Amino acid sequence: MLPRFLFPTLLVWSFFGILHCQAQPLVLNEVDALKKIGEKLGKQWDFRVDPCSGNSGWVDPNSKKEVAINVTCGACNATSCHVTSIILKRQNLTGSLPQELASLTSLQFIDLSHNYLDGTIPVAWTSLPLVNLSLVGNRISGSIPEELGNITTLNILVLEDNLLQGSIPSSLGKLRNLEQLLLSGNNLTGELPKTLGNLKNLTYFRIDGNPISGKIPSFIVNWSKIKYLEMQGTILEGPFPPNFSTLETLSELRVTDWKGGDGKFPPLENMIGLTRLVLRNLSISGELPNYIPRMANLKTLDLSFNFLTGRIPESYISLENHISFIFLTNNNLTGAIPDWILNTRKQLIDISYNSFNGSNAPPDCHRGSNLNVVSSYSSTNDNKVTPCLRRNNPCPGVAKYYTLFINCGGPAWTIGEDEYQGDTDTEGPSYYISYNDKWAYSSTGSFDHNDNEPFLATNVSVLNMSNPELYMTARLSPLSLKYYGLCLQNGPYTVNLHFAEIMFNNNQTYFSVGRRFFDVSIQGKKVLRDFNIETEAKGTGQAFNKSFTANVSENTLEIHFQWAGKGTTSVPHKNVYGPLVSAISVTPNFTPIIYDSLSNKKEKKLSTGAILGIVAAGCVLIVLISIFIWFFLRRKYAANNELKGLELLTGYFTLRQLKAATRNFNPANKIGEGGFGAVYKGVLPDGSVIAVKQLSSKSRQGNREFINEIGMISALQHPNLVKLFGCCVEGNQLLLIYEYMENNSLANALFGPERDRLTLDWQTRRRVCLGLAQGLAYLHEESRLKIVHRDIKATNVLLDKDLNAKISDFGLARLVEENESHISTRIAGTIGYMAPEYAMRGYLTDKADVYSFGVVTLEIVSGMNNTSYRQKEEFVYLLDWAYVLQEQGRLLELVDESLGANYSEEEALQMLNLALTCTNPAPSLRPTMSTVVSILSGHNPELLSSVKRIASNSDDTSLKAFNKLSNYSQSSGVSIDGPWIDSSVSVQSYQEENSGQSSTSKNPSNYFSA
Repeated sequence: MLPRFLFPTLLVWSFFGILHCQAQPLVLNEVDALKKIGEKLGKQWDFRVDPCSGNSGWVDPNSKKEVAINVTCGACNATSCHVTSIILKRQNLTGSLPQELASLTSLQFIDLSHNYLDGTIPVAWTSLPLVNLSLVGNRISGSIPEELGNITTLNILVLEDNLLQGSIPSSLGKLRNLEQLLLSGNNLTGELPKTLGNLKNLTYFRIDGNPISGKIPSFIVNWSKIKYLEMQGTILEGPFPPNFSTLETLSELRVTDWKGGDGKFPPLENMIGLTRLVLRNLSISGELPNYIPRMANLKTLDLSFNFLTGRIPESYISLENHISFIFLTNNNLTGAIPDWILNTRKQLIDISYNSFNGSNAPPDCHRGSNLNVVSSYSSTNDNKVTPCLRRNNPCPGVAKYYTLFINCGGPAWTIGEDEYQGDTDTEGPSYYISYNDKWAYSSTGSFDHNDNEPFLATNVSVLNMSNPELYMTARLSPLSLKYYGLCLQNGPYTVNLHFAEIMFNNNQTYFSVGRRFFDVSIQGKKVLRDFNIETEAKGTGQAFNKSFTANVSENTLEIHFQWAGKGTTSVPHKNVYGPLVSAISVTPNFTPIIYDSLSNKKEKKLSTGAILGIVAAGCVLIVLISIFIWFFLRRKYAANNELKGLELLTGYFTLRQLKAATRNFNPANKIGEGGFGAVYKGVLPDGSVIAVKQLSSKSRQGNREFINEIGMISALQHPNLVKLFGCCVEGNQLLLIYEYMENNSLANALFGPERDRLTLDWQTRRRVCLGLAQGLAYLHEESRLKIVHRDIKATNVLLDKDLNAKISDFGLARLVEENESHISTRIAGTIGYMAPEYAMRGYLTDKADVYSFGVVTLEIVSGMNNTSYRQKEEFVYLLDWAYVLQEQGRLLELVDESLGANYSEEEALQMLNLALTCTNPAPSLRPTMSTVVSILSGHNPELLSSVKRIASNSDDTSLKAFNKLSNYSQSSGVSIDGPWIDSSVSVQSYQEENSGQSSTSKNPSNYFSA
């Protein structure tokens, strides 16, 4: 963590360094080193621009504290400069830490915070004159190298929230200039080395969440400049050193969950500059010290989960002038609750679970969002005291309940016959609320580095589970969260706790490196210790349910979730830690007593005759109602049933999530529209960019295509197939969520509007063609399912940021069984791309896709649209003209003029001849896609011999009919494949239309039916 002043200082320093170095280039060996570093980190730097130029790509003018891209230079002489700083924060970089950074011999600042980097810390870096080394929030493993102690220039060392192991090396004691040593959120063990006492300039020391052992060392009193001391969730043993109070510079002291100790309050009387004092779960006994009110800048006081006794001193009233949070929960404080606490309006105070016994007990526990007093009179059984103030939160009336269902952090929801109660209150630091005297919750604690952090979590990952509604949100707590089942009938119960890690994801970004640990107790017994949802569920976005048996003997069930200082705390951003629970369900393991809901009396049994009469009348009524509903709503139900269970095939998103991601489907976010509907660009909370495909209400084939697309693509994974993230089915809304393709479609790139076209060089065109071929080869021959796409065209080939081709739109795809040579089917596709035998007779094999591939290849080479090209009246398509040029030996005239001479004539002829071979009218003469891949990848480099348009008489008749249909479509102004618009449709037999066998209109749009 950089101090607040340091990041702006670095930016200013970098700016002046850039101005000084713009005239001098970077030395060549460091240019070579940066190329290797960029390759290892997956960073696409533009080396056509000198790294010391200060231009965009090397220095981002929009860099800020949280996100930064800066490579800056300094140490310049008359001829050259050196790299002095590399700051790449939140870039989702992958790979291992590059030891090539050691070649940048003047490097002083390395900040690779919040990425997805792994490996160990290279020893070679220790030769650098580093001032700042920050690697927080990655996956770095191994031990901290002893050699780091040789970097005597080091001022800041931040290795938090990684996977480091072993002990802290004693050599770090040689870093006499070190001001910040932040190591929390790792798995470091052993004792703190005595040599750390030499760090006289240390101002910030943090080791939270490491199983570091031993006594709290006495040498920490040598840190005379220390301002922040944090040791939460370790296994250190108390007490504090006797002269600990001499550290008068301390501003924040956080020590929790230690072992042992002398039970005394530590000597802090001279630390009057403290702003945050957290001494939690340290087994401290005795009375509250009188010197606390002298800490005039104190904002947070957390002394919870100790054994403090006595009254709250009257002098503590002065705290209300400046303090924000007071947490005294789970102690043994007695006497009267001070009036200034009962009447608090500004402070957030939790004094729950104490033993107050004064006569001024509040009349209830609902003290707004500022004060939590539940069980604060827990030592009394006096019925005059409100039940919620007493021990065990006893039932004030009849214990008539025997089930409990809570959707923690989310709205009310019905799952089967279980009605989950909503739980959407946003308050949390010191809050108690009950719902209809059936259940309640109590929340304690504030987040360490953001007092305004919400206490509800929202999903950021793709959910792969049944009943995803329970897991879209969850309740979050920074310290202690208790749920109560109130007025339950006594007996044994099954308690089901529902969890899903929805704040991290597994997409190999910095959102993936967090680790959450917390404890769970039921009825005061700890049932889960250091519980990690992601580990137990085997991934993020996965449901994990844990069942326990609990006995209720006093009509109250208590479920306690508690953070013990472990895990990461700043991934993907600060304050993502602590208990996270999605839902709770409680059911009896006994036969409960059923009470009348109005009178609270046990229900009386009816006579057998009365029961039979009621049942008979009910059955008749149900039959009549069922017939009525079936008659009027059967079509609606049939349509809805098609969509049942789709969330089980892929990830699930809610409509609310997608509205937020697309800014309520803002027209400015629309990136395309086709026969299925509109496609929108969206951004998820973790920064992931998605494409949301929305079913149009005008699409007659919507449900069928929607189901087919999910069923097909959810079973397929290949680099050249677009990735389906999930779906959304809510009301009449049907949506598909895909990975976002930065460069839209191949059609858009080749012959879209002028402003949208891309400059595709020859090698890029070949790579796109090869990628398309590899995707089709996978569908036809390599996947466990043999699939024919049926609608391959440039519109359905998408291009990612690196211009790699990915096949999309599987709404018309068909599955071919292994023992089937072909499928006879109703025809669907796009005129101009459909193979003749399929378009005219419905004869479908994988060779239909090969034909379409040939047409697209022709478009890639020529840069022209097959269906809109019209050289002469006798040529319906670009493909017709290509055959003529082939016969005349002039094929190269088809090559896109925009390429000029920048292409290989040999490769162009190969691709054009391959395209014409793939479009041979005879399916048997077309190659397989694996053969095509072999040719394009150079494994079979010989040129294909020219293949003439060979066809049987029957095929020739069909072709003439097909061309007639195509000619008619064009002459009547019907768009048969509008570029950059998905016009996938179904085609009825043209012969039927001409022979009068169909009663449909001669409007060509009626050739397209389901």
